[in-house]
Amino acid sequence: MKFRPCIDIHNGQVKQIVGGSLKDSGDRADENFIAERGADYYAELYKEKGLSGGHIILLNPAASPYYEATRKQALSALAAYKGGLQIGGGINDKNACDYLDAGASHVIVTSYVFKDGRINMDNLERICRAAGKERLVLDLSCRERDGRYYIVTDRWQKFTDEEISSRLLDMLSGYCDEFLIHAVDVEGKGQGIEQALVRQLGRWNGSLAVTYAGGVHSYEDISLLGSLGNGRLDVTIGSALDIFGGALSFEKVLECFQQGVHGLG
Repeated sequence: MKFRPCIDIHNGQVKQIVGGSLKDSGDRADENFIAERGADYYAELYKEKGLSGGHIILLNPAASPYYEATRKQALSALAAYKGGLQIGGGINDKNACDYLDAGASHVIVTSYVFKDGRINMDNLERICRAAGKERLVLDLSCRERDGRYYIVTDRWQKFTDEEISSRLLDMLSGYCDEFLIHAVDVEGKGQGIEQALVRQLGRWNGSLAVTYAGGVHSYEDISLLGSLGNGRLDVTIGSALDIFGGALSFEKVLECFQQGVHGLG
């Protein structure tokens, strides 16, 4: 179980938002935090602390008037920490290598692969060839519907028919190096983790790394995630951290992971 840092960029600024509030129309979102510093500052901080495997997410679509400003911020972070961060948001087989060449360790893909509510196998194979399996992360961020978790696309706005399951993870494992899974219903709300989803992911016996994000707002949450996830899940913490305006000490969280999370809480 490792701590994975994050840099979310919306309208050209580093932000922490309520995940389910994001709307392409008007480039709107409910905001928990807007940074005064640029994305490169956070990348340099993570580099200084020896944190790797974190992700940068571009939260504007390519059609947005803010997209270029958002992309510029992302590229500045990649340049500040070459090989240390992954990047997602609008990635496809045509631009994946551009981001890898700019310093990303991996590219993160959702919407290009999950089209019209289903897995587009042609696109999955294309992005796997373009990036290489060893440099591809599949983002399986999901929302709950009727007691099950379904992958959502287009900046978490559209449900697919693809349900999170061990069978799905097993199949997709042949095409990627890691999974990133935001629990969108609790993302940015600071009300605790999506326990049923964490239990489900913790039962998967696959060999790939899985990073969970969403709802962590206390040291007890970190400990609970470790136990419910059987120690198999890495975790991202965003708006709860003091570096993003939250109550949890970034330094203490790092110390907890360095010492092991079993005694937290």
